[in-house]
Amino acid sequence: MKYLDLLRITVPETIVVVCALATLLADSTMRRLELRFRFMIGGMIACAGCAAAIAWMLLAPGYGGGAQQGMLSVDPLVQFVKIAILVLTVFTVLISLESDFTEHVGEYFALILLGAVGMMFLAGSEDILMLFISLELTSLSLYILAAFNKRNVKSAEAALKYFLFGGMSAAFTLFGLSLIYGLSGQTNLRAIAAVMAGKGLDPLLAVAMVMVVIGFGFKVAAAPFHLWAPDAYQGAPTPSAAFIASGSKVASFFVFAKVMTIAFAGVEGSGAFRHGAPGWVPVIAAVAVLSMLAGNLAAIVQTSVRRLLAYSAIAHAGTMLVAVVAHNGQSLASLIYYAVTYALTVIGAFGVVAVVERGTGNERLEGFAGLSRRAPVAAFCMLIFMLSLAGIPPLAGFFGKFYVFAAALNGGAPHLGLLWLVALAVGISALSLYYYLQVLKQVYVADPPQGSAAFHTPILSQIVLIVLAASVVVLGCDPTLILSPLERAIQIAGFSR
Repeated sequence: MKYLDLLRITVPETIVVVCALATLLADSTMRRLELRFRFMIGGMIACAGCAAAIAWMLLAPGYGGGAQQGMLSVDPLVQFVKIAILVLTVFTVLISLESDFTEHVGEYFALILLGAVGMMFLAGSEDILMLFISLELTSLSLYILAAFNKRNVKSAEAALKYFLFGGMSAAFTLFGLSLIYGLSGQTNLRAIAAVMAGKGLDPLLAVAMVMVVIGFGFKVAAAPFHLWAPDAYQGAPTPSAAFIASGSKVASFFVFAKVMTIAFAGVEGSGAFRHGAPGWVPVIAAVAVLSMLAGNLAAIVQTSVRRLLAYSAIAHAGTMLVAVVAHNGQSLASLIYYAVTYALTVIGAFGVVAVVERGTGNERLEGFAGLSRRAPVAAFCMLIFMLSLAGIPPLAGFFGKFYVFAAALNGGAPHLGLLWLVALAVGISALSLYYYLQVLKQVYVADPPQGSAAFHTPILSQIVLIVLAASVVVLGCDPTLILSPLERAIQIAGFSR
């Protein structure tokens, strides 16, 4: 590949990196200005950079034309995921603008943008070396973002736990990828699949497969590799927690599905009831069930809304893993739809948490008491977000689960072999309605503390929350807005079957 071609492929990432440097430069010249003004300027630069990168991908001739480019892939599917990551980054920046947890504004926005760059490279990775480097670029940015509130000791504790568990996951991932290279002599995912085709489940390949599942299990916070998530979600600054819960999930699940379906093609095995066979499908099916059980049961007893959202994320990770288990074109479309709509919903939920934290100083359930009377716009948006997370129609969360379960039933054909997994997922998901309604009970039924005043919710925060809530409703009422371009992109990328 020529360097000019490589530069053309990485123009969107280059634009975002330049804007990250621009935020540092701009903030260094505005140290004496008011903190809120510095956040506004840095946020505008960051949003402009993301918008410019999206515009390049949509308008540049030949970009996303379906070419496989060795270490990096540029096709409509990767382009879609990159655009989704940038949109989620913009919303993360927007809910940060009213923050005051740090004076290092330039560094904060630069890390968000560099984390987004890591996610974009991760989405386009076709080579295990590039994949690992992208994972680490993303992870290092997120570790620092989790520790960015120096006034809160919980932020440092959250970052330390996140870093330690992340380091362990990196070791597992690297060991698994090194075994894959040793067995195949290749680093490109498709070349690995070509070399390993027809060799069956070699013992070393089985070890590599388990190592990769463990490594990515940490990244997506699937049980039993989830122990870092509750503390990270609770201790990190609210926008940082939102970014960890949204953009990184989209990128990680996409590349996880890509690695398993491409590099481990031929050793899928079967998770069908009474027709099981060894492979990565039954392993991920077991992780999915454990994640849904652990996440939903633990969320029921939480009194912190942040920790509740963390355990909810673990349960949702289990549902998304059901789509990975199905491993077909329909399941990949449903996985990306689910991940994107979940990410939009959880950013909105954290946006409401930020409003409550500014008004009450805490994010416990009792802090949401009477929110409908103190901040009616934020309360109504929280209603939409919680019901969507619970999977209530006609919101996006319902259709996300519906398409995942439909894909799993089709993936288990001809004997509906994954019916047991879908039945378990539906039954366990019903538990989630209880703890989501607990939040809404505080918002709409509980009386506000005596003498409490209405929250001052900035206009910009209200607009962002309304846009996110409207997106959840619109994408639920018309899922084809995402699914139609996704299905076309998957066909071009060659994942449909």
